[in-house]
Amino acid sequence: MKLRSEEFLQISDLAAKLGITARTIRLYEQMGLVDLPKRTEGGIRVYDKDAVKRFKFILKVKELGLSLSEMQELALLYKEYQVPDKIMPRLIELLDHHLAGIKHKVAQLQSLEKDISDYRKRIIELYSLPKAMKKPDVGGVKAIRRE
Repeated sequence: MKLRSEEFLQISDLAAKLGITARTIRLYEQMGLVDLPKRTEGGIRVYDKDAVKRFKFILKVKELGLSLSEMQELALLYKEYQVPDKIMPRLIELLDHHLAGIKHKVAQLQSLEKDISDYRKRIIELYSLPKAMKKPDVGGVKAIRRE
């Protein structure tokens, strides 16, 4: 295959462009998340604009919390239908599931925050600690000073 450098990227260039390693790219290929790349006559992997878009999609859904197995499921759907419109309903289902999980975790953290604040308040009152300790530094850890 003859290459025009503006049309294709080698694996190191793709890795640099996406901020990932060549090893990650090869892993995604082995897992079937992307099609195997074209190769030059010398056997060098080369990636076109469509491959770059596919990798960007994978990195985005990974950032949004999808697991590798969920990404594989989407990749299989894409390979079967070859049009993004067929995978989007499933992607929405997966994102909704992750969003529900996040909302549950946020609720748990809010409950924990209340429990910690209440417990802290009781300790301050029980041990008659100084007034300076009554307001926690919620922006970061603050050294405890005795007045």
